[in-house]
Amino acid sequence: MFAIRLALEEGLNNAIKHGNRGDPKKKITVDCDVDADRATITICDEGAGFDPARVPDPTADENLEKPSGRGLMLMKAYMDEVRYNDRGNQVFLMKRNT
Repeated sequence: MFAIRLALEEGLNNAIKHGNRGDPKKKITVDCDVDADRATITICDEGAGFDPARVPDPTADENLEKPSGRGLMLMKAYMDEVRYNDRGNQVFLMKRNT
């Protein structure tokens, strides 16, 4: 449960702060599906999107002091699957019940 909550919080924070840039007029949609085998969450914002491959590794020496990129790293660490749409404004998170 901790892993799902953490990933959801990070995804929502990213959608609000980076995707919608704090614009209260823009919406975020969240879709959840939970069954005995897994939980899936899709978060979509109205922002321009981004390329997750271009986010610097927060564990690299030159980035240790920078605050960005840690949310993506945490989502990848705690979820079994993390995918983005081509535009980069939607994230799909999946955690298996193992």
